[in-house]
Amino acid sequence: MINSVSVTTVPSFSTVGVDFPSARALMVDDQVRPVEVSDPRIIAAMRVLPRERCVPEQLRQFAYNDRTLSLGHGRVLMQAMVTARLIQAATIREGEKVLLVAAGTGYSSGILSSMGAEVIALESSADLATIGRAFTERAAPGVMWEEGPLSRGATDESPYDVIFFNGAVSEIPAFCGSQLRSGGRVVGILRRVGGLHSIFTATLEKSGEWNIRYSLDVDVPLLPELAPAPEFRF
Repeated sequence: MINSVSVTTVPSFSTVGVDFPSARALMVDDQVRPVEVSDPRIIAAMRVLPRERCVPEQLRQFAYNDRTLSLGHGRVLMQAMVTARLIQAATIREGEKVLLVAAGTGYSSGILSSMGAEVIALESSADLATIGRAFTERAAPGVMWEEGPLSRGATDESPYDVIFFNGAVSEIPAFCGSQLRSGGRVVGILRRVGGLHSIFTATLEKSGEWNIRYSLDVDVPLLPELAPAPEFRF
């Protein structure tokens, strides 16, 4: 299991003098490659995409640290190693249509697009989507953005070869069954019995049941909009 890390929020600091290209290279070599990330497309993308543009300005000097960073709105930019393993689990093939749910500020969208996927980035926060659009317009101009509730998916562009959750969910949302192409797959992080969170890949059986396979335990918070409602107790 990837070690638990706290979400980092810090006061504003200047990024003058920060060598982002060198920090990016160290992130890949020290954080990503050692956790069995072997897809060369992921490695290549993470070496060039400016991750510092995907976090609030006051956090940019920490963009390449081995930690989870708060984006506000109850959302985070996951550790680079988690993002890389999650994307690797999706086994993206060039030309596949991917719905990225909870696209946030666009970092995962940029990686997926650079791998040859047709990416529809769904985001419910206008603030995060604004940052994400600005990022992908420069780094991955093929990404298409949709704003709306995460729980509904994006019907207009369906069906999808891959539905990719950029965070943790407590269950596979109902919309996946109708918006996933036959033979497609759902990828994300699922909360399991006992509270463990694991990267998963799921395919839909003819019976209507999900065939779920797990690959790695990680420490990632639930996406707030897709978290279960609190139980009411007397």
